[in-house]
Amino acid sequence: MKKPATRPTKPAALSVATSIFNRAGIVTINMATGILTARMLHPAGRGELTAMNLWPLFLANATALGTPSSLIYHLRKHASRRGELIASALTLVTALGCIAAIGGAVALPHWLGKYPPDVIHFAQLFLIVAPLWAIQITGQAALEALELFSLSNTVQMMIPVTTLTSLLTFLALGRLTAITAGASYAVAIVPTAVAILVMLWRRRGSRLPRVNIAAWRTLLGYGVRSAPLDLMNTFNQYLDTVLVIGLLSASSMGTYQVVLSLSRALLVIQQAVVMVLFPKAAGKSIDTILEMVGRSVRVGTIVTGSAALFAALVGPLLLGMLYGQDYLAAVPALRVLVTEVVVQGAVVVMAQAFMAVGRPGVVSTLQAIGLAVAVPLMFVFIPLYGTAGAALALLCSTITRFILIFFAIRIVLKKPLPRVVPGWADLLTLKRLVLRRG
Repeated sequence: MKKPATRPTKPAALSVATSIFNRAGIVTINMATGILTARMLHPAGRGELTAMNLWPLFLANATALGTPSSLIYHLRKHASRRGELIASALTLVTALGCIAAIGGAVALPHWLGKYPPDVIHFAQLFLIVAPLWAIQITGQAALEALELFSLSNTVQMMIPVTTLTSLLTFLALGRLTAITAGASYAVAIVPTAVAILVMLWRRRGSRLPRVNIAAWRTLLGYGVRSAPLDLMNTFNQYLDTVLVIGLLSASSMGTYQVVLSLSRALLVIQQAVVMVLFPKAAGKSIDTILEMVGRSVRVGTIVTGSAALFAALVGPLLLGMLYGQDYLAAVPALRVLVTEVVVQGAVVVMAQAFMAVGRPGVVSTLQAIGLAVAVPLMFVFIPLYGTAGAALALLCSTITRFILIFFAIRIVLKKPLPRVVPGWADLLTLKRLVLRRG
C-alpha cells in the first residue's frame, strides 16, 4: 500500500516565529472587532454580547474529554492510524458538543437572571454552534499534530475575519445591536468548521477513514487523564468571565471584557509556542523536552513582559482613545491582568513538558489546586473590588500554579529545574527569529 507523501517540516523556532506573526494578525483583527462593538454597544451592550456568546466555546472546551490533546499525542505515535483516529475523534467531540449544548440551554436562564429575556433566549439559541466549536478545536489539533501549522493558522484567521465582515455589514445597514453582533460571532465558526473538515478529508491517507470503538478507546485512554487538565484550563480561562457575568451588572461585564481581551492579546506568544512545542516535543527524551521548554519560556517572557509593561503604562490612554471614556473604570483591572498574563504564559509553556512525556494528570492536579485558590478568592474579591477583584484572584491563582509546577518538575520528572530567567543569549535568539522572519 502506498504511503501518503510526507512533507519536510520547518524547524521549531521558525514555526514558532511564523505562528507568532500570524497570530499577531488575528489579534489585530480581534482588537478591531472589540473596538467596534465597544464603541457602538457601550459597556452594557458589550456585557450583553459576552453573556450571549461566551457559552458555545466554553462548553465545547469543557466537555471535550481531553480528545484534542489525546489526538495530538497518538497521531505522533501512531501515524499509520491517522484516518481512523481523526474520524473517531471528530465524531466523539461532535456528540459531546451536542450534549453540552442541551445542558447549557437548560442551565443558562438560572445564571443569566439579571439579563433581559431576549438576551437569555439568544444565548440559548447560539448554543447550536457548540458542536462546530468542538470540531474546530479538535480539527485544529489534528492539523498541528500533522505539522500543518500554516493551515492551522489559516483556519484560525477565518473566524475573526468572518466576524468582522459580518459586524461591518450590520453597521452599514444601521442594524448593529447586541443581538446582531452576537449572531455575527456565532455564525463565524460555520465556514471555519467546514474548511477544517475539508482539509482533513484531503489528508486522510490512502484508506477510507473508519470510526471504530478501538480508536475511541485509544483516544479516551489518554484523553480521560488529560480531560481534567483541559477542564481546569477551560475554567482558568473562562471562570472569571462566568462569575463576573453572574455577580456584576452588564455594564461592569462589558468593561471587564474589554480589558480582559486586551490583556489576553499578550498571550499570542505563548499560544504560538505551545502550538508548535507539544507536537514537536512529544516522544522525545525528558532532557530534550525540558531544554525546549526552558528556552521557549525565556524567549516568550521577554516579548510578553515587554508588551505587558507597555500596556500597563499606556493602558488609560489606549482605553480612552480606542474604546471610549466609558471603559476607563477598568484600568486597575487591566494592570493586574497584564501582570497575570506574563506569569500564566510561563506556566502554560512549562506544562507542555508533562504533556509531551504522557503525564497530563500531573498538570491536571496543579491546575485543580490553582482553581481551588481562584474560586473562593473571586467570590470574596469580586463583590468587594468589582472587576479589579476578579483580576486579583486570577493573579493569585496563577502565581500558585507557577510555584507548584517547579516543584512538580523536580519531584515527578526528577530533573533539575529549567532556567526560566531570560539572559543575553535569549535576546540574541529572539533577534535571529525576527531577522529570519523578516
